[in-house]
Amino acid sequence: MTEDDVNAPDDQAAGTGQELREHEVRTALLDLLAEVGAVTATEAASQLGYSSGLCSFHLRQLARHGYIEEAPHGGGRARPWRLRQQAPDADGPVEERFGDLARGLEDESWQRWLTQRDEAPSEWRLDEAFSAVAYLTPEETHRVASVIRRALAPYRDREQRTLARPDGARPVALITRLFPLLPPAADHTDQG
Repeated sequence: MTEDDVNAPDDQAAGTGQELREHEVRTALLDLLAEVGAVTATEAASQLGYSSGLCSFHLRQLARHGYIEEAPHGGGRARPWRLRQQAPDADGPVEERFGDLARGLEDESWQRWLTQRDEAPSEWRLDEAFSAVAYLTPEETHRVASVIRRALAPYRDREQRTLARPDGARPVALITRLFPLLPPAADHTDQG
């Protein structure tokens, strides 16, 4: 960790409304967490090539600003972190910033997949991407989301429990966005 990292002006308290400045180490940490689920500072340092002290500092900053949280663990000195599962205030600015960040990481991961797919082992070269439009009520939309969450529930523990992962398992991005399709905005530029 350098003196610049410690004295960086972006060290603002959560909830002040000031954006956490983009930083190479924090971006790498968020990308790693999105890929593997949960890591300690030592594990992150090993995978990213930074010092564990630097990773620890930036993990604490990300937690302080509401982007990540401590992952459940069995005690001991290890302190694993994960992407925040749920923002404390669903309508607050932290969730909006996290949503934008998560979508950016999703898009970046998708672009990486598209450019590097031919380098993946042959059994991983196919993707299961699909999209659909369905006419739903708000209640039905919530039910569909609940069904998807329940379908994924048996696999959630594999994020923290590496021994629960079968041989050949890899992190797979599962992206679902349920939102109403709105009509295009009226063009107001032709007003006389």
